[in-house]
Amino acid sequence: MLDSIHKMFLAGVGFATMTKDKIDEHIKELVEKGKLTEKEGREMADDMLKKSKQAKEDLEKQVEKLVQQTLGTLQIPSKKEVEELAARIEKLEAKKTE
Repeated sequence: MLDSIHKMFLAGVGFATMTKDKIDEHIKELVEKGKLTEKEGREMADDMLKKSKQAKEDLEKQVEKLVQQTLGTLQIPSKKEVEELAARIEKLEAKKTE
């Protein structure tokens, strides 16, 4: 189970990192081999670019969620929490010197 999740993750990463040039290169090869018409190739390239962009966005969201969960599990304070604590300390120090 974990292995298949890992493989799906790597496939998502691979798809998310596909560039327009790489996609165009693959489509061009398919057109040259006669497997696609030029119109089909353009449509496929556009579709793959959209899916690649979406896969990248989805991957970024998943990584962000995983990082947040990990930080929560480790009980590491967020930047906002540290800033709030620093502000409270400054207030207390200001009152102390008054």
